[in-house]
Amino acid sequence: MSTAKQPRRVEPAELRLDEDAIGFRESLAVGLSSTAPAYSLAAVIGTVTVVVGFQAPGAMLASFVPMFLIAAAFFYMNRADQDAGTTFSWVTRTMGPWLGWLGGWAVCTTGILVIGSLADVGARYTYELVGWESAAASKPAVMALAVAFIVALTAICIIGTELTGAIQDVLIVLQIGALLLFAGVALYKVYDGTAPAASTRPELDWFSPFAISSTSALVSALLIGVFIYWGWESAVNLTEETRDSARAPGLAAVVSTVILLVTYVGVAVAVVAYAGLETLAEYDDDDAIFAFLGADVLGSPWDKLVILAIVTSAIASTQTTIIPSSRTSFSMGRQSALPRKFGAIHPRFHTPWFSTAVIAALAIAWYVPLNLLSENALFDTLSALSLMIAFYYALTGFACTIYYRRELTKSVNNFLFIGVGPLVGGAILGFLFVKSAIDLADPENSYSAQTILGMGVPFVIGVGFLLLGVVLLVLWRLGGHERFFGRQPFEAVDPAVARGDAAPVVSGGER
Repeated sequence: MSTAKQPRRVEPAELRLDEDAIGFRESLAVGLSSTAPAYSLAAVIGTVTVVVGFQAPGAMLASFVPMFLIAAAFFYMNRADQDAGTTFSWVTRTMGPWLGWLGGWAVCTTGILVIGSLADVGARYTYELVGWESAAASKPAVMALAVAFIVALTAICIIGTELTGAIQDVLIVLQIGALLLFAGVALYKVYDGTAPAASTRPELDWFSPFAISSTSALVSALLIGVFIYWGWESAVNLTEETRDSARAPGLAAVVSTVILLVTYVGVAVAVVAYAGLETLAEYDDDDAIFAFLGADVLGSPWDKLVILAIVTSAIASTQTTIIPSSRTSFSMGRQSALPRKFGAIHPRFHTPWFSTAVIAALAIAWYVPLNLLSENALFDTLSALSLMIAFYYALTGFACTIYYRRELTKSVNNFLFIGVGPLVGGAILGFLFVKSAIDLADPENSYSAQTILGMGVPFVIGVGFLLLGVVLLVLWRLGGHERFFGRQPFEAVDPAVARGDAAPVVSGGER
């Protein structure tokens, strides 16, 4: 696939992000780290097996399909518009400023809601890694370290994207390597006959989503899958800071989903085969499963590698989850969709320092009082994430099909991978958005077992934040801001850009 050399932006050098700060490898590491693969698996594997039994690997395979299709949408949209705002910029071009603003708001909100939870996991497992059990059991100690992690990682994000990429290179190798080692040894013991009595050898139908007993069970598993695959698009949010920006970030996003598929399915097979369904059922909604199995599978002191994987997973994801929210709010400020201060770039480090600091501060402001109120309320926040994620992923899939609409009949590849694929991915995620909203409205699906106006807390958090976005959007529109709200929808890609023969000048979303 040929791509023209990316033109320099039209802004003065001191107002640009740090171009060419990272390459494909670092971009890939950021995309993978953002999903927190070790922690994500630990958090959901018990629940998935409760829902679909031995078909847990098949459920993760099915969840991969919409993620891969949306990753393709990110690849093609990034090739046409290398804007750090990704979904915000692309949806604004295709569906207009109102939906574009809401898409950007959803991206920012996910970061604010989840950063504290990830740091909390990293802090708790850090204490366990060093054997300080009393601190791991102390909410004040965990919260203090979690906030310290957020502050330190935010500082690194501001100091430089190159440093961020270098750190993620190391962290992703640690956690993926530990996971694969664990899976390999567990499967060896299963086939060697030294695994527990409850173990069972893998069978082919474990990989088949069609072997899942009911459609409702499959849909429930897909909703969980949205959470564990989410985050790979962080690589694309760094597009303005990546070498070969028209191709490398989008390719990193696509490759990330494939690596995650192999990791998730492989580890799921190993865990289900080694532990058995009854043991895993005891860890429904409990991320301690790997800590429990690690000692039995690897023995001491090698079991610490599994805990280290979860620590690095949570810490790495805390850092990389700051990226989509900060870059999106930065792009929104640059395009007058938020106060211009959000578009500020640090004069020395060439990073969006203000938007990064604001997102981190809001994340702390959400995490601390909510965790003090109730740890279950924090879990309800994680449940609400599925609404936000499905919302902006679906919008991105639709945006891709709309933007390339005049190019879809020019080749089979265009029709399938730029038209049908993103459209189907968007439709699946749109359905999951509705299904998730219905499920989360049921108070029985709330960790805190509380109701607000007769509805479950996760539903109120998710829909409430979307409605808050609508209110803020209306207020911002009433303040004028014609530069942003005057933009017209249904832009179409330049045919030369669609062929990969040219690339647009990126200047805050305008050509």
